[in-house]
Amino acid sequence: MRPSTLRTLNRAAELTRQNRLTEAMLIAEPVILTADEYEGEEIRRWLLDHVADFTGENHQNVKELP
Repeated sequence: MRPSTLRTLNRAAELTRQNRLTEAMLIAEPVILTADEYEGEEIRRWLLDHVADFTGENHQNVKELP
């Protein structure tokens, strides 16, 4: 994953924890939509692995998305 993509995802997670979901989506959506299939898969795995970054909670039993 490109460093700029990772920075964007981390920033979106930070904004989400601050209850600023609209801003988080505004910065994350373009990055996610322009990712190629390989980076898209990396983003998907990162999101699954970092649910707690977005919620501020500790989710140990997160089910994988289809």
